[in-house]
Amino acid sequence: IYDNPLGEDGKPLGKLQAVNMLPYRRKMQIIFQDPSASLDPRMTVGEIIGEAIDIHKLASSKQDRTDMIKELLRRVGLNTEHANRYPHEFSGGQQQRCAIARALIKNPKLLLCDEPTGALDSKTSRDILVLLEQVNRKYGTTMLIVTHNNAIKNMVHKVIILKDGLIKKDYYNETLIPAAELEDL
Repeated sequence: IYDNPLGEDGKPLGKLQAVNMLPYRRKMQIIFQDPSASLDPRMTVGEIIGEAIDIHKLASSKQDRTDMIKELLRRVGLNTEHANRYPHEFSGGQQQRCAIARALIKNPKLLLCDEPTGALDSKTSRDILVLLEQVNRKYGTTMLIVTHNNAIKNMVHKVIILKDGLIKKDYYNETLIPAAELEDL
């Protein structure tokens, strides 16, 4: 867990009751293990991102919308030509980058990541983790990363290890290793 405050009110997420969660739900996004869960195969990547921009009414003009799509693609390491391609034309890592771009549209305060590197090779996994690390640093986004990859615990602030549904370890990581330096991904 990247340990940053969730809201402007400074209340930790764990201290809130479910009934009071609605304002916070608008500040959360999910990155699924399988990026196709958030990428409509009938739409280009630009259309997918543009649809989310439209849903949240984030652009005031067509040019503003186009600029936002380009910026989001740039933020995740893709170029503007990728906007006109369909998700099935991408590698697994590029699809995951598209899913991350879609999740970052609203600059969420909380990003829930379900095995974000689960189906990726070690180089692409490292690239995705570096990207998540950059998002955390630049935007202060709190991330909850669920993973079976033991190496990822070395790059995060708070580690909770579960086994058979029970907490086996719960500690703050004192010696953070940058994602780019992680081994055994």
